[in-house]
Amino acid sequence: MVKELISSAEDHMKKSVDVVRREFASLRAGRATPSILDKVTVSYYGTPTPLNQLANISVPEARVLVIQPWDKSVIPEVEKAILKSDVGITPSSDGTVIRLIIPQLTQERRTELVKVIKKKAEEGRVAVRNIRRDTNDSIKAKQKDGIPEDEAKRGQDELQKLTDKYVKEIDEMVKAKEQEIMQV
Repeated sequence: MVKELISSAEDHMKKSVDVVRREFASLRAGRATPSILDKVTVSYYGTPTPLNQLANISVPEARVLVIQPWDKSVIPEVEKAILKSDVGITPSSDGTVIRLIIPQLTQERRTELVKVIKKKAEEGRVAVRNIRRDTNDSIKAKQKDGIPEDEAKRGQDELQKLTDKYVKEIDEMVKAKEQEIMQV
């Protein structure tokens, strides 16, 4: 019974770490990556559609993203969606493709991004800790229902080890992303 709770908690913790990883991938660090456009949705014939389902996104150079919509009539909508999004890059179009030139990050912007990263990481840590708390509460409830005390204690210890493992993983991701951003 306790093992099921712990495996469920581990699955949830993995998902929390994955969310943080995706959040980090969507932050631009001075290099062009298609993942910075993952959250951009375009109004395609009245339906909000993810940009990566409407166009081919490629990186021909280190600081340039090229968006090639399969339907050329959607180019103005794609431009509007990029401008509305929090990407912070102005698109330039030549009628067939849209180019996004990623500007060099200023030191001020770098420190701002590091703050954002730390905030998102803290949200991830809190999520992992909340999962631990909820699972601990479940273990304590099961203990009242008749699970032996030593089994409950082992479960709580194992849960704490999992929590430490995933919090450490988030911390390592923060360190790596921070180095990537602060690189000039």
